Amino acid sequence: MIAANLDILMFAALCGGILIGYPVLFTLAGIAVAFALLGTALGAFDLSLMGALAQRVFGIMINPILMAIPMFVLMGVILERSRIAESLLEEMGQLFGPIPGGLAASVVVVGALLAASTGIVGATVVTMALISLPTMLRHGYDRRFAAGTVCTAGTLGQIIPPSTMLIILSAVMSNSYQQAQFAQGLFTVETISVGQIFAAAMLPGLVLVGVYLVYVLARAALKPSVAPAVPRPAGERLSIRRVGSVLVPPILLIVAVLGSILGGVATPTEAASVGAIGALLLGGLRLSPDRSPAPILAAIASLAALAVLAGSFEIRPQRSDAGPSQWLLAAVAAGLCLAAVWGLWESLRRLRAAGVVGEIATRTMTISAMIFGTIIGASVFSLVFRGLGGDARIEDILAAMPGGADGALIFVMVLIFVLGFFLDFVEISIIVLPIVGPTLMLLGHDPIWLAVLIAVNLQTSFLTPPFGFSLFYLRGAAPKEISTAEIYRGVAPFVVLQIVGVALIWMFPAIATTLPRLLFG
Repeated sequence: MIAANLDILMFAALCGGILIGYPVLFTLAGIAVAFALLGTALGAFDLSLMGALAQRVFGIMINPILMAIPMFVLMGVILERSRIAESLLEEMGQLFGPIPGGLAASVVVVGALLAASTGIVGATVVTMALISLPTMLRHGYDRRFAAGTVCTAGTLGQIIPPSTMLIILSAVMSNSYQQAQFAQGLFTVETISVGQIFAAAMLPGLVLVGVYLVYVLARAALKPSVAPAVPRPAGERLSIRRVGSVLVPPILLIVAVLGSILGGVATPTEAASVGAIGALLLGGLRLSPDRSPAPILAAIASLAALAVLAGSFEIRPQRSDAGPSQWLLAAVAAGLCLAAVWGLWESLRRLRAAGVVGEIATRTMTISAMIFGTIIGASVFSLVFRGLGGDARIEDILAAMPGGADGALIFVMVLIFVLGFFLDFVEISIIVLPIVGPTLMLLGHDPIWLAVLIAVNLQTSFLTPPFGFSLFYLRGAAPKEISTAEIYRGVAPFVVLQIVGVALIWMFPAIATTLPRLLFG
């Protein structure tokens, strides 16, 4: 009896270990090893399967998709420390404040911009909680409404690319898609790229932003006391130039990173490097406003010129038939490289003078190590779970669901939603999805549409108590007069809006599939 149900007991033990607060990495690996030994002793597990573990870990470390994660994390941490979020919130508040619900709308818009530039939920929520939440309360905003808006806007970093969650999801779903094709007897298989997932998530992310904006403005219009208008101080005029100086740099960085991926110019890892370099230059500008911007602006112009030059000409002076024009182009490219290096060095010096280099390096290493450690631990867990027959049990359950393919998908979406109350998106992505993904695709669901549908569902896990991470971030940064109960009640309408977002993508699949089809065929 026990031997036949070890896979169920293993999953239950995992949930128990996480709920008591033990570190996820050690919970995953420790339970996997324990059940591998128990299964071997009961004759239900072949211990030789563990021989594939080293190859799995090596495959994770050299995975070209996952290699982009540290660079995107570095990009986000630099932008967070350079106080770009503060400037965006101040200017957007000036722009939208005079209309009912304007401050809440500005928080949503800034959340979307920060999502596309930093992608770090914790940093976004804390920054907006420290800056905009006191302002909203001071101008008479309902505490629950204000807390829910700030908390939800911060989670947009998980669905609007470039996003760490989307990178992990693309790797998981690509592997699941290949397994589904192998199960069908196909050996010339297709894969899913990060670019396709990023393209697929763009419109759904904007749809969610639109749903949030409609809600906050409609509620303010119906009940102005919840979110009153904030008139500008007498004599103070809105400066379009100042707003542009705050908005344009992060937007240009977003265009450079996403445009290079979606346009097929760069791989995600190369685009992440572009983002990290761009963030470094912007950070140098932001943290030293009293010093000459010439070297950094020269570096930005040089990098742009290098991109145009490399895309327009073939520069190979080492060729035997290279003429004067090749050597001239090579000399120009070398000069541009020197100007870029000079600007980068100056940016590093300014960041070091501001005292943030050590914190940037530490946070980048900590976040990256957490993500990769969890992925490796989940790989160990998945190997043992499959060895105990857990994947076959899940396939049987999904195949037996009433309603066929749609019934199976509804079951999985409800399961992910419920697990989001207790588990992080990384844990759900790398534990649950490799098990259910191949079966759902075998039932006929489009892999890219499926990935986006799951991504919006996973985003909800940041808002659902008791373990929603955005709730923790907000609780730590919110003013003392806002209670935990008010935060929970404030995010409840937005959880419903998340479900509305999932329903819209389900009913209108073109929201997720049109852009990748146009860009990638």
